[in-house]
Amino acid sequence: MDEAVELTFLGTGTSAGVPMIGCDCAVCRSDDPRDRRSRPSALIASRGVNLLVDTAPELRLQCLACGVKRVDAVAFTHAHADHIMGLDDVRRFNAISGRAIDAWAAPNAHAILHRCFGYAFSGPAADVKAFRPHLLRRDIDGPFEVGPMRVEPIPLLHGDLEVLGFRVGRLAYCTDVSRVPEASYALLEGLDVLVIDGLQYQKHPTHLTIDEAVEVSARIGARETWLTHIAHGVSHAKAERRLPAGVRLAYDGLKVGTLRA
Repeated sequence: MDEAVELTFLGTGTSAGVPMIGCDCAVCRSDDPRDRRSRPSALIASRGVNLLVDTAPELRLQCLACGVKRVDAVAFTHAHADHIMGLDDVRRFNAISGRAIDAWAAPNAHAILHRCFGYAFSGPAADVKAFRPHLLRRDIDGPFEVGPMRVEPIPLLHGDLEVLGFRVGRLAYCTDVSRVPEASYALLEGLDVLVIDGLQYQKHPTHLTIDEAVEVSARIGARETWLTHIAHGVSHAKAERRLPAGVRLAYDGLKVGTLRA
């Protein structure tokens, strides 16, 4: 029996965020709060245990906005700047919990994390409340557990870069995708909730377009699909009117979830 799982979209924007610096397009000037998109992070929770997926540059502000007060582990989809540059803010969760926090990533992502944030993996400080994170390296080489959650890594392609999505129960989070490898479709069967990259309507070399994401969603057959990593050319209200039943645009602060089977 799958446990109930809840996902909070901490950030649903692209690497530049929305509004984008120096842009006066209609979406960047929009007063619809759903058009204000910070960089991509998410929180997956089950039975009081919180898994943070990626550490966006706005992580502190995202956690304050969404009331996140506890993180039990962090998992990284990949190590591009928009997904890791808020890592230092994890130190606050070390201070709250009084312990180290597991950091799960593929070895290639860990190499970049250690190059950028080596101090966060250097072992405990004399005082656990010191002003630096204390993370424990955990290499992803298959499914892993975070509290009651069994986390299944989903191999994906982000252009030529191999990245990971994560499945917990009947929910899967797959950001920064340009192609789902054939073998990964079997890992995405039986979903209630699919979260997937839907950058924009125009073709892009490293991200699915909205129309491509809709096609992937139809093949997977999840009960509901939420598009994330959305660019500044996409108006939330207008895009929602174009999407088929069962496919929606996510926005910062949105919570979605699954019930027990």
